[in-house]
Order: sequence, then C-alpha cells, then structure tokens
Amino acid sequence: MRCCSCTQVLILIVGMSSPDLLIMVLFFSYFLGAFYGYYLGRCQFNSPDSNDVVLVEQLYFNKILLGQYNSTLGKVVAFVEKAEAYADMLNKMSRFQAHQIWKINRCKTGAQLANENLPAAVEPYVWLRLVKAENSQHQQKLVCSTYDFYPKKIRVTWLRDGKEVTSGVTSTDELPNGHWLYQIHSYLEFTPKPGEKITCMVEHESLKEPKLYDWEPEPGSGKNMLVVGSAGLLLGSLFSVMGFIFFKKKSIGERVVQSN
Repeated sequence: MRCCSCTQVLILIVGMSSPDLLIMVLFFSYFLGAFYGYYLGRCQFNSPDSNDVVLVEQLYFNKILLGQYNSTLGKVVAFVEKAEAYADMLNKMSRFQAHQIWKINRCKTGAQLANENLPAAVEPYVWLRLVKAENSQHQQKLVCSTYDFYPKKIRVTWLRDGKEVTSGVTSTDELPNGHWLYQIHSYLEFTPKPGEKITCMVEHESLKEPKLYDWEPEPGSGKNMLVVGSAGLLLGSLFSVMGFIFFKKKSIGERVVQSN
C-alpha cells in the first residue's frame, strides 16, 4: 500500500536542501508512482584547512538513484533517462546555481568548526603481556594492546631480535573507544628461543618516532621451571624406591607364609 502523505514528506525533505528540486520530486512522485523517496546531502572533507570540501546531493526513488549534484563538477547529473531533462533545466537555472554556492560555503564553515573541535593527536597507551595459547602448536602467545589513541590510523608490528616477523601474527581492527579514541590488539604466537629479544613496535601520528616495547619474562621464571622439574624428578625417584621396598617386603612375607 502506498504512503498517503508521500508528497508532503518529499516536500519537507527537499525543502531542507533546495526548493528547486521540488519540481523533480513532484514529477517523479506523479509519473513513477514512487513508494519511497528520499534526499541525501553530505559535506566531504579531509584536509585540516577544509579547502577540499565537496558537496554531494543525491535523490532516490524506490532505492534507485535518479540524480546527483557534485560541487566538483558543479552540475546535476541524471542517472535515469526521465531525469535528464530536469537535470539540464536545473543546471541552466541561475537561482539553483546561486543556492548551491551558498550551501558549499556553509559546508566549508561547518568543516572548519569540525576541525577546530577535533582532538589533537593522542599518544596510545601500550600493554604487552603473555596470554594462554589455546589450540596452538606454539608454546607461547603474546598480545600487544594499544589503547586510547587518536587519530585512527596506527601500525603495530612484531620484532624478533630486531627483525620484523609476520608468521604467527594476527590483529584486530581499530576499535572505537568512544570520545574519538581507538584501541587495537595484535597477537604473536611463537616458540621461545634462549636469549632472543621480542619487541612490539608502535607507529602513530602522536609519536615522533616508533616506540619499542620489549617483552621481559617474569624474573626467575626459568629458575622456577628448573626447580619444579627437579622436584618432580625427585618425587618420581622417591616413589620408585618406596615401591621397590614395598615389593621386597611383600615378597619376603609371602615366603614366610609358604614356609610355615
């Protein structure tokens, strides 16, 4: 069933952008019998000084793009045959072109305000730790967690004795923390080698140079493993001796009973 107030809704939507587009809205709502139509307008920019602002406006009916205005081209481009005449009419209309220039200037003003309120580059907080390696052929697994950084782009790599490694490395995407900040987690599964140096290297706009975070095993971890191994060997030998003594006593007891 069609919407009973499609025309009113479309007039309201287009009225927020340009009254000249109302002609196209009425045309397509009448001739195409649109079930659903909407207008989409956005300001795009990347540079801090907002000199690369681009205004893009699009008109859709039944999920089909009918026409688009792009300030880079400075004109409306039709994407369906029936819209070509109306796109040409708008491009020749001086009032429409003047209104588009006004909107482009508003885009630039908004972009400058957005850039002024964006936070400066925020240095990440890094936590390097050992985690349990489940269902892995490797003996160890490290995770290098990088928190609360801005902007989003960051590079986290692993070094073994100063050389970058890629095998056994997995990573999450940059995850939003909220308040424009992000986090990312990189994992390294590896088999330890005596005396080797494992490092997590972080590169980010907030850092003048890459920061290196070396993995340092817990003090005495090797000695503890040696003590535990020696204790296990000692207990094994003790149980073996006790078993032998028990066997000998049992054998002597059986002989005494048989002799009686």
